[in-house]
Amino acid sequence: MMQRSIILSLLVIFLCCTGAYSQQATSGHKARRIDRGINTGIPFGYKGEVIMGTTASYGTLTSEDSNILVYLDNINIDGTITTVKPFIGYFYRDNRCIGVRFGYQYIDGDLGNLDLDLGEQNDISMSVEGLQLINNSMSASIFHRSYVSLDNKGRFGLFAEIEASAQMGKGEFLNSSGEVPKYTKSENMKFELGFNPGVAVYIFPSVCATVSIGLGGVKYASITQYDELNNKVGSREASKMQFRLNVADINFGMVIHLWSKKKK
Repeated sequence: MMQRSIILSLLVIFLCCTGAYSQQATSGHKARRIDRGINTGIPFGYKGEVIMGTTASYGTLTSEDSNILVYLDNINIDGTITTVKPFIGYFYRDNRCIGVRFGYQYIDGDLGNLDLDLGEQNDISMSVEGLQLINNSMSASIFHRSYVSLDNKGRFGLFAEIEASAQMGKGEFLNSSGEVPKYTKSENMKFELGFNPGVAVYIFPSVCATVSIGLGGVKYASITQYDELNNKVGSREASKMQFRLNVADINFGMVIHLWSKKKK
């Protein structure tokens, strides 16, 4: 339900911004404004501006979400994903910004019990319990944003962001289902080239609120696992290219424009 509410809110913001622009473009019989397109309107960000801000996301997974998994029963699961990413950028020209971003992500999951039943025809069933996962990771990236203003005052806008990032982290996994608990550690590394479009709105002359959605990209990940004695027990690598809407990668942000020229 929370994911549906977020997506509906994004659609409402986009439709409102688009409607406001269309009304201004057609008022007063100014047909030439439509011919020139919205790229030639008032800039959303001006050359020479420096922006500082942060994006954040928080997601939870509980047993209440298990109604979409019809083959799973007796689920007792609780998990959270928290991400914070501060950044700084510079407008090298109007509506064009390049910057760097740093991030921290924390994942905490606890699977108390889970039963899998594929029916009598498949004769496959299993039960899993007592699993715990904690993962901490740090990331650094460079990004490029292209803005488009939707109104003649430059208050509402859309942006397309391309980001190249590197992420490194450590995880802890505990399996206490057996007589002897099993503990493993992992070192994770991931490189990604992603596409993150979004909506931006000035709530004050120099303060802007943003909402962005991850649409996938190209990813490479490497994981190495160790036991409680730091002996290597396994490793794997994976890479993929995928472009699709990821409702788990919705970020809300706040941006401050330093030396803003919008008020001049």
